[in-house]
Amino acid sequence: MTDHSITPPQWRVQEWWEQADQYQDDPKTYFDYVATEAARWGADQELEACLRLVEIDAGEDAYDFARYIRAARRPEPKQPSLKEQALETLKYPKDLWSENEVDTIRRALEQLDD
Repeated sequence: MTDHSITPPQWRVQEWWEQADQYQDDPKTYFDYVATEAARWGADQELEACLRLVEIDAGEDAYDFARYIRAARRPEPKQPSLKEQALETLKYPKDLWSENEVDTIRRALEQLDD
């Protein structure tokens, strides 16, 4: 029988821990980040395994059906608005802002009416 494991590889888990470092000051958020990423990864693995079966077993129309399901369940992430990007930057201390983040705030402020 084929292994359809939803257990992420160790290198992926390590990657999530490294990305979670941005939340070191809040242990709950730190662990929630890794748990959420692991849950998403497992759900993605299961969805892809199911859709491969549909594509293989259900004939020619199944490919379009699988694409439809994939798009509905895993839509492309929406690019945050300029306002959302600026507000996200403001969550961090000013001395940590990059030039790009300062530019984002400037552009967001320029869009406001006087």
